[in-house]
Amino acid sequence: MKRLASNKGYVTLMSAQAISSIGDWLSIVAVITLVGLKWEASPFEVSLVILCLAAPMALFGPVAGTIADRFSRKALMITSDVIRAGLILVLTIAGSLWVVYLCLFLTGIFSAVFIPAKNGKLKELVEERSMKSAMSITSMIDSSTKILGPLLSGIFVALIGAKPVFIVDSVTFVLSAICIGFLPAAVKAVQEEKKEAGKSFKEEFLAGLSFIKSNRVIMVGMFFLGISLLILQLSDSQIIVLIRGLTTASPDLFGYIVTAAGAGTFLAGLLLTKKTDYQAFPLMLAGVCGIGISFGMMAVLTFYDLQLSDLWGPILGLCAGFAAGLVFVPFQAAVQTDTPVHMTGRVFGVVNSVTTTATIIGPLLGGWLATLIGVVPTFLITATLLVVLALAGFVTRNKLEMGKSDGAEGKQRVPGEPAG
Repeated sequence: MKRLASNKGYVTLMSAQAISSIGDWLSIVAVITLVGLKWEASPFEVSLVILCLAAPMALFGPVAGTIADRFSRKALMITSDVIRAGLILVLTIAGSLWVVYLCLFLTGIFSAVFIPAKNGKLKELVEERSMKSAMSITSMIDSSTKILGPLLSGIFVALIGAKPVFIVDSVTFVLSAICIGFLPAAVKAVQEEKKEAGKSFKEEFLAGLSFIKSNRVIMVGMFFLGISLLILQLSDSQIIVLIRGLTTASPDLFGYIVTAAGAGTFLAGLLLTKKTDYQAFPLMLAGVCGIGISFGMMAVLTFYDLQLSDLWGPILGLCAGFAAGLVFVPFQAAVQTDTPVHMTGRVFGVVNSVTTTATIIGPLLGGWLATLIGVVPTFLITATLLVVLALAGFVTRNKLEMGKSDGAEGKQRVPGEPAG
């Protein structure tokens, strides 16, 4: 922790991340308020708002990651922030849904470039022995902004309206770009690796995919993370529908659960900043199991319409959020540790594509399943699948982790590149 606190580059990057993340949440809430309430858009039209932001990451993640490895990460992040600031400003004069969708889709494209570039820059700035703590702090910032961002946005929208909030969000992107401007240029080792590669864009793209395939740690972790997210999203998007079945539920219960889940993820990150001698895969499996148990308990207690939902709802939300932190933080730390610095963008581009695809498909399947069999059975199915997935991981753990040595070799030589 002390080493990270004295790392000016890392502190600057995290400051930019915090400012930018708060801005993201400001605009999301403001857009939904504008489209859903003022323009009275249909539920399908409102759902397209989130889809326009998420789809570019799912579609272009691997390509964006290659771009993040091929060019200056610092320049890409600044460019991405400045362009997104301009696109958000366009929303202040948008007069139709199609203008909103286009601006959000383009914003999503530049976010798809920014994220792998940021992760690559993080790899440049932080020593490997501090990487687990660094990723934990990153997770804490993300979970904090998920709580603070919507809260601030709700206050701002109520006080000044939706469109002025877009101006505030645009300013946050500019502030983020200014912070990034103080980061050091690429470290010498990265410059030399890029220079020595001398490959075409297609060759670099394929080299990234080849490296991922050869690294058992990343492949296994990404598989379990993607499947877990897909299963989780079957129910996560239906929590508001679930608590409607409670006869004495508070109108604010959904907000309490979401806030508690964010706090749980924050606590997990805080714990993992201090306890860094963990093995990533077992911790991930424990987290998957914890999410399953939490969701299963929500379904059972809702089925029996248990009183005091304002108490047990947030407690289970806290547990689910804490368990989610045990999944995400160790995996991202393992990816950062196992990936060569000049390939970090490509690897995280693929990871982000997989996770975003899961978060798009999962809610669609969950909505269909809840409509077909009911929301409580959907939650029970989700809980069962998550627990079974975790148990299967524990049973096959030894076989799955046999490829760790191969992953370690991947640090030294990327498949397809000459040795020495």
